[in-house]
Amino acid sequence: MNSNTFGRLFSFTSFGESHGPALGCVVDGCPPRVPLAEADIQPRLDRRRPGACRFVSQRGETDRARILSGVFEGKTTGHPICVLVENQDQRPNDYRQLRDVFRPGHADAAHAAKYGIRDHRGGGRSSARETLARVAAGAVARQMLGAFPETAGIRVAAGLIALGQVRADPAKWDDSAIDANPLFCPDPAAVPAMLAALEETMRGGDSLGGVVEIRASGVPAGLGEPVYDRLDARIAQACMGLNAVKGVEIGDGFAAARASGSANNDQMRRPASGRLEDAFLSNHAGGVLGGVSTGQPITARAAIKPTPSISIRQETIGKDLGNVEISVAGRHDPAVAIRAAPVLEAMFWLILADFFLLRRAGENRG
Repeated sequence: MNSNTFGRLFSFTSFGESHGPALGCVVDGCPPRVPLAEADIQPRLDRRRPGACRFVSQRGETDRARILSGVFEGKTTGHPICVLVENQDQRPNDYRQLRDVFRPGHADAAHAAKYGIRDHRGGGRSSARETLARVAAGAVARQMLGAFPETAGIRVAAGLIALGQVRADPAKWDDSAIDANPLFCPDPAAVPAMLAALEETMRGGDSLGGVVEIRASGVPAGLGEPVYDRLDARIAQACMGLNAVKGVEIGDGFAAARASGSANNDQMRRPASGRLEDAFLSNHAGGVLGGVSTGQPITARAAIKPTPSISIRQETIGKDLGNVEISVAGRHDPAVAIRAAPVLEAMFWLILADFFLLRRAGENRG
């Protein structure tokens, strides 16, 4: 069984490999007459693409989006939307030494055990380059939600709040700062220390892990299901499905396990506005209760491990299970958490689009 599709009503399937001819996605379930052009997708891909600054992979890809189907005269037709991005700067020879060797921290050994064959050129489907398909699909979801009055006010922002031992101050979160620095950090005061830590790590040929926080505001109450398709469960699935993510928190997350009920409960009072989201006196739950959105801002955090491809010599084994040492060459992100921010943002748009359509379908059945 392959798991290349995400979503129920608003879904997408990604295809392609890191060093193949192209990658892309097929988005299905987008309603007709939604304004959509390549110019709506390209800025999202530009944020994620490699080579944008010296602190990410220097692979020289332009990541130009081409819409092959599902759009006519600038609007969606209601049929599958195919978005294609051609690879232009593959260097498969960088990976020649890895044909018969398993890289530590990578999926090489596990995928060889599962399939009996693996694409050693950058990891194939397990490469983080696959995430450009998620970003392209997320751009379509964003356009779709913007076309409906109930969801036009949704805003999603993802920012790097920790890099190695350096932490940003969540109280200083500024959406406008995220695209004003190369790290997608929402706290400008934390950026110099993060850059210094990254510079030192790069000089030593090593890598850093990090934490990305995602915030969604303007989300209407009532999205999600109470049991097996909970909104928070889908968020966790989307985050954990991203390369290198090793942990997910929603709302207060693990801090809730150290709190008392009286401290953790979001108490409520009659809202002067008459809106449910204004009744809460706090938001420890992160905008989701019982698997359903409350109308409050939704918050989640993803812990991302250090990039496993490093130039420091490491011990590993080959296909014959014999001991070898390797130093991974090529063009790799010194901290994959940096470019995870636009990807996780895209996944939030996809989740919200899917649950919005699921709710509309339920209302129409009623």
